[in-house]
Amino acid sequence: MGENPVSDRQGMIAGMAPVLLPEDYVFATISDPASPAPALAIATLREAEGLSLILPLAAAAAHGFDTSQPMRCITLAVYSALDGVGLTAAVAQALAQQGIACNMVAGFHHDHVFVPAARAEAALQALLALQVSRGV
Repeated sequence: MGENPVSDRQGMIAGMAPVLLPEDYVFATISDPASPAPALAIATLREAEGLSLILPLAAAAAHGFDTSQPMRCITLAVYSALDGVGLTAAVAQALAQQGIACNMVAGFHHDHVFVPAARAEAALQALLALQVSRGV
């Protein structure tokens, strides 16, 4: 990829271009290493208590996981640097001001914000407003 990562706060906010993905996801955890569920996950994280998974809702339901807290993912399209400072804080603050919970997951190229499915559109609007008001 020829694009360079953005590391300054204003640049990350100005370029975040949030995109709400259409799928619902569920956070789950397993302790059985032989479970087939990790192969279906879009992300995993090993914790002391077990392997945390982010699963598409249908896959979570098929494997018997609790699906009572569906989440939607908002991908921040900016190629944010791993050592960039302030994007996560700005996003979390903008959502907290609207009373919207968020769970941040950072990938190599982008940050992904998981919010309650029922508040996903409101979260997207809050992030678009942040981009316009503070990013430019």
